[in-house]
Amino acid sequence: MPRRSWVLWAAAVLTSAAPTLYFWVASLLTGGETVESYFSAVVYPASCPGWEIYDRVYLPAYPVIGFPLLATNGAPLVVLGLAGWWLSVRRGRVRLGRIIGRCVAVVLLVLALPGFLTPTLDAALGPGCAQMWGPPEVFSWQIGWSLYDSLPPLLMLLAVRVPRRVFVRRGPVARTATAVLTVAAVVLLPAASAASGRVSAEWELDCAGFGDGTVKGLTTAERHFLCAVRGYGLPSDPSYDSGVEGWDEASDEAVLAQGRHLCALATRHGGDIGARAVEEAPEASLATKLAFLCPAVAGAQQAEEERRQAESDAYVAEKEQVCAALPRHRPEIRPVRQRRATMWTEFWTIDGWEEGYEGDPPDLVRDLVGSGRGTLAIWAADEVGHACVTVESYTRRPPVETRGWEEVVEVAYESPTGALELVDGDGRRLTGLTTRGPGSYRVRVHLRGRKLVYQVPDPPDGAVRILIEVFPGRAKKTVVYK
Repeated sequence: MPRRSWVLWAAAVLTSAAPTLYFWVASLLTGGETVESYFSAVVYPASCPGWEIYDRVYLPAYPVIGFPLLATNGAPLVVLGLAGWWLSVRRGRVRLGRIIGRCVAVVLLVLALPGFLTPTLDAALGPGCAQMWGPPEVFSWQIGWSLYDSLPPLLMLLAVRVPRRVFVRRGPVARTATAVLTVAAVVLLPAASAASGRVSAEWELDCAGFGDGTVKGLTTAERHFLCAVRGYGLPSDPSYDSGVEGWDEASDEAVLAQGRHLCALATRHGGDIGARAVEEAPEASLATKLAFLCPAVAGAQQAEEERRQAESDAYVAEKEQVCAALPRHRPEIRPVRQRRATMWTEFWTIDGWEEGYEGDPPDLVRDLVGSGRGTLAIWAADEVGHACVTVESYTRRPPVETRGWEEVVEVAYESPTGALELVDGDGRRLTGLTTRGPGSYRVRVHLRGRKLVYQVPDPPDGAVRILIEVFPGRAKKTVVYK
């Protein structure tokens, strides 16, 4: 077994596995995501044969390309070919080893060359077809990786080739293929950078929706997609102020073609833009805006949003049932109003305020309750959570209750409008807390469950219970009863 063959086989294994190893290490170091796959395409009504060939040959074979032996740029198949070649040579069956190596190399070349030949074919036909493959950097990415993917099988062919002591002139087919590959790489790649095609401005696309756009021949979905991709300020897009990087100079035709291609791929996966095939497509950066153009993606996202909302509603309903099942507080004197609710917070407290006095919540006394003119804040959870809240409004001071409560603190509250309401993080409101209009009040807060919340990572439902008593009073001093 010649040393030269071992070196070439080792180089083939290394070059096939190197991109995956690099992306894996980079992902670990940066926490980011990488892309390392082929381009995907579908039939698009344009005279660009590269797209059509790619669609007819490559896309139907995608399940085969995703086979584990062909993963990581075909590294497992290269290793398998190396093992077959080595075992054959060791047993004296050199010819069989060459056949195994060449078969593996041919399989990898068949997978790699379409990604190079089809875009260069379109580039040779003119800049319009070249732009169908995306911006120049995406086109270059496609060509570069396809050429790189061709390197391991070429090294394998050299590894199993029988060394010759004299120069042998190759036949016309080999010479022609070499010339075509060289000319395509040197001449056609620069041609791809020649940008052409219309790039419509924001006002031409009528992104603001005033009805004065001038672009003709585009559907509403196509216009909205272009607006969203370029960050032109589409009000219905939550991220309207941020376009998709790298696509701002691509023509309308190219962006829409890429969007349709990605839409077709996502549709084959049920509209899921998180599918592996969609995430690994070079034009995958458009996926965040694809719902504007692709009904399947819009439907999938709507269904996912409804599913999440249903889960959230079920979760909230479960907690509310627990709070509702707890025994009611039995006050020693009859309040004017008694109200109960399950209240939620994402920032430790539930807040109270009066109209025109919304703002920063006041500092808490004993980390429980704080008050200011027209504002109130009450601790309810360890940052995120919920509490079972009872609010009682009185016309006179109720007796102090400390039994069964872990903390009891009373503060002064000045009501400028006489309409204090308690609001939680979900917008739920308890109104009518004050009973005598504007003036001075006292707010007494009783708490149970804080220790349990701090001690247990996942406290049981209804662990935090709060009783709030609001009654008239001119005293300004804060009182800590417990």
